Amino acid sequence: MRVSTFLPFAALLLWGGAVVAAPVLPAAQTLLPPPPSAGSPRAQAELEELHHLQAAATPDELAAAAYDDRHEDGTIFVGVLGPAFDMEKLPATKALLKAVGEAEDEATKEPKAFFHRDRPWITDPAIKTCTTHKPGPAANSYPSGHSTVGFAMAQVMAALVPERASLILARAALFAENRLVCGYHFRSDIVAGQELGTVLALKLMAEPAFAAQMAAARRELQAAHIIS
Repeated sequence: MRVSTFLPFAALLLWGGAVVAAPVLPAAQTLLPPPPSAGSPRAQAELEELHHLQAAATPDELAAAAYDDRHEDGTIFVGVLGPAFDMEKLPATKALLKAVGEAEDEATKEPKAFFHRDRPWITDPAIKTCTTHKPGPAANSYPSGHSTVGFAMAQVMAALVPERASLILARAALFAENRLVCGYHFRSDIVAGQELGTVLALKLMAEPAFAAQMAAARRELQAAHIIS
């Protein structure tokens, strides 16, 4: 049984409370703790976890992790929101989540360069990725971009579809866990992504322009009978 190390879902349902009004996310390296030092006991434990997960992964789990590697967008929520949640038929929602993805790209760029953590297969060539990774150096493991965008999108979608918030956040957690199964990240990378993605979503939802996009997406989801 796979064990997650994420903040409790209740702690992530922050859209119901106060939202920080600052419109610009500070450099994320000032918000995140550093990853474990290379060669430290904690780093070694994270590497051993990857070996264990990869040895235990079933073909179906590897296929699901490969799917998630290729789909860093709102399609990951179809399973919890139903077939009507079709991004090609929901242009306002698609644009909203695309904006989240663009914000994630900017938010993770600096900390990835600042912390300069090697990807798992650089640390240990025995780690295999479930999809083909780019050749060459890869010192951009921390924080995980997939985890960041997954939890950021989940916070936004939880605000739009609160009756399915727990399922949406659970899907984000699985999306992040699959980065371990796929061999692309260590545990602390995805936990940092959860933290950063949650903050990023709160910042975005405090911005008037993004709030207007959310309102348009809400109307669209109501018209599609995804929300009442």
